[in-house]
Amino acid sequence: MDRIKKFLLLKSDYFIPGWLILFKDLLLVLFALAAAYTLRYNFQLPDHLLQGMYSNMVSLTAITLVVHYACGLNKSIIRHTSLNDVILIFKANFIVTCLLILLNILEFYFHIPVFRIPHSVIIIFFILSTVIVILTRFAVRLFYYWLKSGGEVTRVLIYGAGSAGIITKNVLHADLSCITRVAGFVDNNPGKIGKTIEGIYVYSTGVLNPKFLKDHGIKQIIMAIHNIDQEKRRDLVEEVLRLTNLQVKEVPPVDNWINGQLSLKQINPVKISELLQRSEIKLRNEHVSRQIEGKRILVTGAAGSIGSELVRQLFRFRPAKLIVIDQGETPMFHLENGLKDYSAASPSPEMKAVMEGMEFIIANIGDPVTMEQIFAEQRPHVVFHAAAYKHVPMMERNPFEAVRVNIFGTKTLADLAAKYHCEKFVMISTDKAVNPTNVMGATKRAAEIYIQSLNKLLHSMNAESGLLPVTEFITTRFGNVLGSNGSVIPVFEKQIKAGGPVTVTHPDITRYFMTIPEACQLVLEAGALGNGGEILMFDMGKPVKIAELARNMIRLSGLVPEKDIKIVYTGLRPGEKLYEELLYDRETGQKTHHPKIFIAQTSTYPFEDVMNYLSVIQEIAKDRLDSMNLVARIKDLIPEFLSNNSIYEELDRRA
Repeated sequence: MDRIKKFLLLKSDYFIPGWLILFKDLLLVLFALAAAYTLRYNFQLPDHLLQGMYSNMVSLTAITLVVHYACGLNKSIIRHTSLNDVILIFKANFIVTCLLILLNILEFYFHIPVFRIPHSVIIIFFILSTVIVILTRFAVRLFYYWLKSGGEVTRVLIYGAGSAGIITKNVLHADLSCITRVAGFVDNNPGKIGKTIEGIYVYSTGVLNPKFLKDHGIKQIIMAIHNIDQEKRRDLVEEVLRLTNLQVKEVPPVDNWINGQLSLKQINPVKISELLQRSEIKLRNEHVSRQIEGKRILVTGAAGSIGSELVRQLFRFRPAKLIVIDQGETPMFHLENGLKDYSAASPSPEMKAVMEGMEFIIANIGDPVTMEQIFAEQRPHVVFHAAAYKHVPMMERNPFEAVRVNIFGTKTLADLAAKYHCEKFVMISTDKAVNPTNVMGATKRAAEIYIQSLNKLLHSMNAESGLLPVTEFITTRFGNVLGSNGSVIPVFEKQIKAGGPVTVTHPDITRYFMTIPEACQLVLEAGALGNGGEILMFDMGKPVKIAELARNMIRLSGLVPEKDIKIVYTGLRPGEKLYEELLYDRETGQKTHHPKIFIAQTSTYPFEDVMNYLSVIQEIAKDRLDSMNLVARIKDLIPEFLSNNSIYEELDRRA
């Protein structure tokens, strides 16, 4: 039997041609007519009725071939017969039956030479032909299922007994290439619990425990709940992961279904990046449009994670010109090609015009001569400054580079923005600038201090002299972004794929997360919202415990933490701290027009004092010899800078 099954399975790749399906249905219809006559006359057919039946079969053959072909029944793949096919068969046979009745009417009134079919025979014929054609198709479908049923059946629970859950069940049971069986629905609606839906029992959420799942052989849970808040969805999935240790899949939103139909291939495992996303944040694009449309925009660090998304979003607001700067040749090449494809696919002539006028410049913001040349030639109206060194341990080992780029690269750009009368200068900072414990965060905080003091100086000078409006300097501050270069998530994914272990620095370490598009929306909104001198912060939601993030990622892969994949704690890296902050202890957040955006109330340093500190730091940085002295001078500028797990902790002990 197994050999026969394997042979037939090999041949199952061949599909019955349309003409053969049509011929098969015709034979079944003719058989239905013969059976209808036989049943109507109690298996006793005299010669004149037999001759009449044979005559009717001629006309029935012509009618059936035309109607079935017109309805497209010959185009069906029988092994995948569905409810739509059943409806189509019913419709085709109903039309055939109506045409037979029409022939009777024509014979009665116009005496055309056809044998009249008794109406009782026609009724029996309609029922038999419809049932036989449908049953044969489902018999083929069941036979195909039997051929494919040699593998192990995967039993799943569907979380959600609503319309999405029912559609999901139908999709799983309809696709015979995937041996998945729905063992039940799970729902928290008391009105549904204990009942059955299309033969599937509805359980309460109390069944999400290891004993029940093991007893019933459950391997997966599929989330099929729509119209749910993103935070509630995240909490729900995390609870399911914690209770079950099973792989969790999800049904995508209806908007993402292909031509309004759910496909089995769209039911995929939940991705941790999606799990960490929050509900969509609506920003006021009309403010951004007024800030960007028809103006020359310069973006530094344009090929990075934030910079490249920022450029893509700026594209939509039709700037007069986009000038993008980055020192990375290869990522800049990919950015240019991606934007070319994006503009080519857009029907908007404005998009194509923006692409044609773009400037892709390979340059380092730490080079004052090149930056001066760019500003002199391009004369940007708005600058979005995303270029920076951001990796904490790397900058802890290379403080001179952190100072050169993060502090003095920013100073160069800010000075040029003021010199060439840019309208706005928006700097992207980091939550690591708050109570910094590392060189990277401290250099970003120093950059914040400088542009705030410069903004205050320029505006006070302008108020006294009544000169032209001066540049408004604005800072945005947020936490980690999902999908950025060096993000912890791709590192964990790689470690899980390799079989572990997953390395976490500390059991209690927490971080804030947001998506790259969210971060860039904040930056654009900041440019439109800020009046100069503000540090704008984003409501980052709840902090995420990295160890729990690692466990969830392991569970989402269908594995068990500590059993299938070990979690190893490696200790805090140089400069790393357990908890990130978005505000200093002495700062309070002032609300803006948007409930998710706040202004950090910080004290501004006098410009002369800041310049004195920076002059000393710059002088030490020129020699690139004494990193301890360099960091000590940064600590003079930023007293709250207390190193953590770093060689520079010695400086704090001296103080």
